Amino acid sequence: MWPFFRLLIFIMIFTQSLKKNSDFEIVYKSGKSYANKYLVIYTLKNNTDENRLGISVSKKVGNSVVRHRIKRLIKESYRLHEKMFNSGLDIAVIARKGSDACDFASIESALLHLMKLNGTLDTNKGNQ
Repeated sequence: MWPFFRLLIFIMIFTQSLKKNSDFEIVYKSGKSYANKYLVIYTLKNNTDENRLGISVSKKVGNSVVRHRIKRLIKESYRLHEKMFNSGLDIAVIARKGSDACDFASIESALLHLMKLNGTLDTNKGNQ
């Protein structure tokens, strides 16, 4: 291995992940939803100090490579702006059919747009 390559692992500091189907169902049924061209987002207060993020990409969007790419883009755009989000939320993000052709900037813009609509984005915090 070349010495100038290093493995960089970026971890979300304030966020856990939604994994159980029952957790997703609770957020879908009881949470508020907002949508735009590329994403649908459901949010629900979870009475803790940290957020839980769940990402869902259907087979209708594309094959496994495309679905995983979209998940990575959503997760990275969330991670970069994690400090700006209010805490104590369960967040379920669903990728829509047209999101398969999106680049990072489009996904990031769509996520931030939905979080502003939802009222969970605190622009005063910024990237400090």
